[in-house]
Amino acid sequence: MRFLFCSEFYFPSVGGVQEVMRQVAERLVQQGHEVTVATTRLANRDFDHHNGVRIVEFGVAGNLARGMEGEVDRYRDFVRSFKGDALLIKAAQQWTFDALWPILDEIKCRKVFIPCGFSGLFEPSYAQYFEAMPDVLRKFDHLIFYAERYRDVDFARKHGISNFSILPNGASEIEFGVEPDREFRNRHGIPADSAVLLTVGSLTGVKGHQELLEAFVRLRTPRRHVTFIMNGNAPPSPTVESQSGAGIAQRPGLLRSVLRIFEAEGFGGFGSRIAGRLRGLQLAAGKVATVWSDEGWNGVRMRLLRRIGPRLQNTGLMRYLPASVREATNPLSYWKAEAQQLGDDRLLLVTDFERRELVQAYMAADLFVFASNIEYSPLVLYETVAAGTPFLSVPVGHTEEIARWTGGGMICPADKDERGYTRVVPAVLAREIAKAIEDPQKLSTLGKVGQDAWKERFTWSAIAREYEAILSGFASSSVGRSQ
Repeated sequence: MRFLFCSEFYFPSVGGVQEVMRQVAERLVQQGHEVTVATTRLANRDFDHHNGVRIVEFGVAGNLARGMEGEVDRYRDFVRSFKGDALLIKAAQQWTFDALWPILDEIKCRKVFIPCGFSGLFEPSYAQYFEAMPDVLRKFDHLIFYAERYRDVDFARKHGISNFSILPNGASEIEFGVEPDREFRNRHGIPADSAVLLTVGSLTGVKGHQELLEAFVRLRTPRRHVTFIMNGNAPPSPTVESQSGAGIAQRPGLLRSVLRIFEAEGFGGFGSRIAGRLRGLQLAAGKVATVWSDEGWNGVRMRLLRRIGPRLQNTGLMRYLPASVREATNPLSYWKAEAQQLGDDRLLLVTDFERRELVQAYMAADLFVFASNIEYSPLVLYETVAAGTPFLSVPVGHTEEIARWTGGGMICPADKDERGYTRVVPAVLAREIAKAIEDPQKLSTLGKVGQDAWKERFTWSAIAREYEAILSGFASSSVGRSQ
């Protein structure tokens, strides 16, 4: 069969969405199917096939709430004309899903969608977006959710949508079927008796790195040595095609007509310079308005402080400012600096390991720690139990279900704000980390239980067969084998 996968980002980009789509796509190819992935053009991708999967790139960015720009029409034409048996789209609030809303009725193959959490459900800027969502979801033949109870599946139930399955995420039996490298600690200067903490997540600002660093600084434990490996990559940078009028036509705001006049008629170089100034003013005003709507004055203030922080660093004035101001200008850098000044009984490693070394980091760690502010079904928790390492996570996304399903994790208490973001108190997180690493026997037991559960139910080999049945139309609406 021929399948088309639509994913905002894909290999070599690194992230949870990318990894799920890659693992499923490659296993379907191994089963004799033909898989094409439509995705964002990346500067570091110089190939159009990977492990049997065809990759078609589009220079597009944005979503319906923020506005889209680039090759939107080309993408729609491609999907509309694709001769395939099924279409799989992963994640709302991004262009490969949002751009298809006007043409969903024209797509005649089987349509399957993975909502992926609805992270913006409680955001004021997405109010109209989610008002339209029920009618959009009804245009799909089947939906896939990762949680038994979460905002996206609860949303579907609330609106009487029942054509869905619940499937778990997982981890690769190939990647995690290797032996632990006993030289990993030596290679990275980690003492043999050190309690090793690991977190993995892109450096987006919402993955809990700041909270974990502060907890690491506040950590009080009788353990002689503690190492914290903070592994993260920068978010991918899409390449957006500039089309005649495309960016202006889809850019919201009162200055659109003025921009059209200056960019179309120009008045020479003067006109283009004025247009650039107006465009920058419009974008800046739009960002401030969005932050004000979503986060209030405190959000605007924090962003201003972070913007001026690097300039203060360059002038040398930063060291004369109070610690509270230095933290506000760049909290991640502030707590990283604090952690790096700890005594000889602490070691902070900030890394971006290549994949094989990251798998070994999972295996070498004593405890995986996770403090993300917003998530759905984080792959990293499945990967750590696959490595035989237990996890301590804040209650974000459906991590509590993952801890229950796998038996390999613990949950740190944390509150959620009015928009559903998880906000852990670093002192509480430090206390829970200390409690965990001071009980190595419990960690060993959790690690074994979690790894056994993964081998039985959460390998990509087993999960890909569920996707194959759904895409082929053989699966009825049901709850998957996650329980």
